[in-house]
Amino acid sequence: MASSKNQERDAREARDRLKAYNARQAVHSHQVKRRWRDNLFAALGVLVIAAAAAGVQFVYFSTGPGAPTPAPSDSASAAAGANVGAVPDISVSEFRTWTGEMTINGIPLAIELDGAAAPQAVAAFVTDVQSGYLAGKTCHRLVSSATAGLLQCGSADGTGASDPAYSYGPLENVPADDLYLTGFLAIARTGSAYGNGHQFFIVFSDTTLPKDAAGGYTVIGKVTNGIDQLVAGPISGGIVDGAQDGAPVTPTTIDSVTIQ
Repeated sequence: MASSKNQERDAREARDRLKAYNARQAVHSHQVKRRWRDNLFAALGVLVIAAAAAGVQFVYFSTGPGAPTPAPSDSASAAAGANVGAVPDISVSEFRTWTGEMTINGIPLAIELDGAAAPQAVAAFVTDVQSGYLAGKTCHRLVSSATAGLLQCGSADGTGASDPAYSYGPLENVPADDLYLTGFLAIARTGSAYGNGHQFFIVFSDTTLPKDAAGGYTVIGKVTNGIDQLVAGPISGGIVDGAQDGAPVTPTTIDSVTIQ
């Protein structure tokens, strides 16, 4: 009988040990599955947060306040950076100050050119004066507003079209603050730093001209006397159709230019 009882006890203990083992295995398996599930959720959470952050950055830097300010692209001619046509050598400027007189609609304007600050542009302007190119050319464009005042002259055909056979660069003596003071003489250009030509403009009231992709405008000198008379003359006539930028109502022509 004792042997039978011992066997039953051993069997019962064996069953208990098996139950305990199975229970521990179940707990371990549950913990493993839970850790795997938790790690998966954590990984998914990190991916969601990263994706959201990337989305926010994309919006911020593409359309939001972090977006770069669009800028006009350079033209092919600006990238080429080459003179076109018979552009005078800078030595023509003699790297000195030139003085002279420009007469517009009978109004004499005393002018001064700075060959040291803008030798290439001054060389071109001096050559245009000496060849007689500027005499008889019209001033086709007048800009007059609360923030700008300039008279543009020298177009070959009187419409403002540039001369496709002649252009030069680079830009010289450009105001760092974009402010073109009353009396400044500056060279008009196309959208290229090598798009300077025969045309120029006279500033008759302080004018701000923001730089574009090519830069600003080369200042070759100034009108030292006669601006007031020019303003009281053709400029006071205004602009066609009452615009702020366009052809002057009073036909305006360069009578002559002399320099020394």
